[in-house]
Amino acid sequence: MFIQQAYKGDNAAWKVIITTILTLAIFIANIFYVLFGDIDTEQMMDKVSNTIDNTNFLFFLNLSPFVFLLLLLFGLVVYLHERSLVSLTTARNKIDLKRVAFSFGLVFIVGIASFMVEYYLYPGMVVFNFKPMSFIVLVCISLLLFPFQIGFEEYLFRGYFMQQIGVVVKNRWFPLIATSVMFGLMHLANPEVAEMGGITMIFYIGTGLFLGIITLMDDGLELALGFHFANNFLAATLVTADYSALQTDSLFKYASQESDVSFYQILIPIMIVYPILLLVFAKKYKWRNWKEKLAGRVPSIEETTVEVYTE
Repeated sequence: MFIQQAYKGDNAAWKVIITTILTLAIFIANIFYVLFGDIDTEQMMDKVSNTIDNTNFLFFLNLSPFVFLLLLLFGLVVYLHERSLVSLTTARNKIDLKRVAFSFGLVFIVGIASFMVEYYLYPGMVVFNFKPMSFIVLVCISLLLFPFQIGFEEYLFRGYFMQQIGVVVKNRWFPLIATSVMFGLMHLANPEVAEMGGITMIFYIGTGLFLGIITLMDDGLELALGFHFANNFLAATLVTADYSALQTDSLFKYASQESDVSFYQILIPIMIVYPILLLVFAKKYKWRNWKEKLAGRVPSIEETTVEVYTE
């Protein structure tokens, strides 16, 4: 049902190409610049930090372009593709904000619990970094701008691309894999990739795969939006590192300036945390028929009448 929502709009190839180019151009250029340009990511970050000595202002500058990008994507979907934002979000008759809230709350609790366990096992790994006024401003910026940042990524990859690729190839497994890889590649220019190596791409692609699975199983973006918001909010406000893409005055900071993240630390969320979250979501929302939902065929527009459903 979710992928078939694309049939509610005009999917002319030239419109898809224009939307893709306009929404991805800045990221593709950034990746090429990092991969083929003669630059040092760490030196570039240090230069920016020295030029702009206010972490909250720098954080604001990093997130603010996503306001334009999300509004651009929405405008292209509504006016170019002539379809509603509800159809881009969910197969239900309206966006289920309770699902967003439940996912956010669950991931927030799991994230805090995971950090407490890590802090107990490795107490010297992080240091307390609380700066009251700066932290309050950080929280406000996060609550204001993260919805645009995570909204753009989810609506573009799990929404627009998932649906457009699905109605072309007429199956579900290929758009699931393709959008997960695309999501990972979009983070290729992140400084932590340069610091920790290609191993981090396992995490990004694995996370994209997890978000794609819950989108297809639930026939909507709501759970993915809640997860992504909670994850990024905690990454910015709870604990950060000098090599992270998010340079903030968080509550805690990793003591070492060098990354010593192991292969197993990358695998823990993918192999343990994400499956647990899947089980919780599946139990709560009574997911069934996993094989068909994740790998089944997508009927053509002539074979089906696209409808919405309620729960």
